[in-house]
Amino acid sequence: MNIRILFVFFLIGVNTLHACAQEKISFANNKIIAHRGAWKNAQLPENSIAALQQAIKMGCTGAEFDVRMTKDEVLVVNHDAEFNNLIVEESTYKQLSKFKLSNGESIPTLKEFIKAGLKDNNTTGLVCEIKATKNKDRNIRMTDKVLELVSNLNAENHILAYISFNYDVLKRIKSKSPNANTQFLGGYKSPEQLQKDEIGGLDYKTQKYKESPEWISAAKTLGLSLNAWTANTRQDMEWLLGNDFDYITTDEPELLKELVNNVEYILDWKLIWNDEFSGAGIPDTTKWNFDIGGHGWGNNEKQYYTSADTLNAKIENGKLIITARAQKTDKNDYTSARLTTKNKGDWRYGKIDVRAKLPKGKGLWPAIWMLPTESAYGGWPRSGEIDIMEFVGYSPDTIFQTVHTKSFNHLLGTQVGKSTKVDSIGDKFHNYSIIWDSEKILFFIDGRNTHQFLNKNQTSAEWPFDQEFHLILNLAVGGNWGGKFGIDDSIFPSQFEIAYVRVYQK
Repeated sequence: MNIRILFVFFLIGVNTLHACAQEKISFANNKIIAHRGAWKNAQLPENSIAALQQAIKMGCTGAEFDVRMTKDEVLVVNHDAEFNNLIVEESTYKQLSKFKLSNGESIPTLKEFIKAGLKDNNTTGLVCEIKATKNKDRNIRMTDKVLELVSNLNAENHILAYISFNYDVLKRIKSKSPNANTQFLGGYKSPEQLQKDEIGGLDYKTQKYKESPEWISAAKTLGLSLNAWTANTRQDMEWLLGNDFDYITTDEPELLKELVNNVEYILDWKLIWNDEFSGAGIPDTTKWNFDIGGHGWGNNEKQYYTSADTLNAKIENGKLIITARAQKTDKNDYTSARLTTKNKGDWRYGKIDVRAKLPKGKGLWPAIWMLPTESAYGGWPRSGEIDIMEFVGYSPDTIFQTVHTKSFNHLLGTQVGKSTKVDSIGDKFHNYSIIWDSEKILFFIDGRNTHQFLNKNQTSAEWPFDQEFHLILNLAVGGNWGGKFGIDDSIFPSQFEIAYVRVYQK
């Protein structure tokens, strides 16, 4: 009788433990996948248990790690094919475990790693990359052993995704565990191909999405998850956030967490128009027009703006480069370029973000600005102007951000603007942005609010900003303002470099 009672309690205990282990966790909703754990900022070894625990402590949505199999078929967590100059698949675990990670840990077994991921964790999913080899049979055995171990540990619900560069590995996972979430890393399968093979999502290099942006919308339409690797710069993270990716894999989870928590992203901006300036040659004419001529442009400027001439405007190394040259054309001594999005990119309200490095030198006048597309209230300045960024070379540490209207403009001396000191203007890239809605225009430099213009519910003479505007990028030479103290001819050619243009709306 006592034995039967004990046996019943034993079964209850086992079932209770199984139910607890299988209870579905709620992954954090911040998109952050810590690549090989949160190791970098904490100065921990990649793929260590300590790096996994740090990702859990941070509350990341997921922690990615890499799985290999030793000669004696022990599953271990290690990215490279070698560990301490030993080839993992040609070495026993005993041989590998003689060497330590920099924090004193042994190379983790997958069993130890998953157990650590189950402990005190109800937010961070495990993203398991299976590192395949050239031996197909070995790949299948390794995949099956991973699935068996996860099942034995009752850890299925803690696996956010299985990922691999090997397509056969993912297909094997789906055949053995149909409910498992899988993502392909290879970058060469279309969303349609993935859906056909029941692969759950894309996990491609960030640049691949920039080269094939249609795959983003296709994946969303087909219900596939979107992940990207390895996004370590602010500009890549912002681009992925703007495109509403499900997950972002990064070595910099702290930076991504800061951006995710930033008010600009809490407002739920969606990227609606952008140019990342990939490829080479003439700027994309489906997005950009060239203003042409040398008539002074209302400011007695000295340059002639050319049309689609790579000497003055070209895409190179992921940037738009506008070059001003000391080159005689028509009646002008200089050439340059002025690009606009008129009738190709026109917006009322939104967040406009441009990352640029400015040219240095007396007589230069680069600008990032906006004009109305239809001029609903009449010609300039009655229909308004928004100067996101202006710079004059004789004031080498100052950015000007200004609004012009019928009541507020430089002809009357009433323009509403703000000058801001910025370090290294001509030596590194900075972000110049506005957030514009029916109530205000907020100006930013590198994410810092530097100026604002409020709608005080007066007339169009004060607020003509309820119509569509387009963007202008140009590099002027001389002029009433830019050439106030002359032009230094020794500075030419001079380059205005733009890394990207992004437009967001709610």
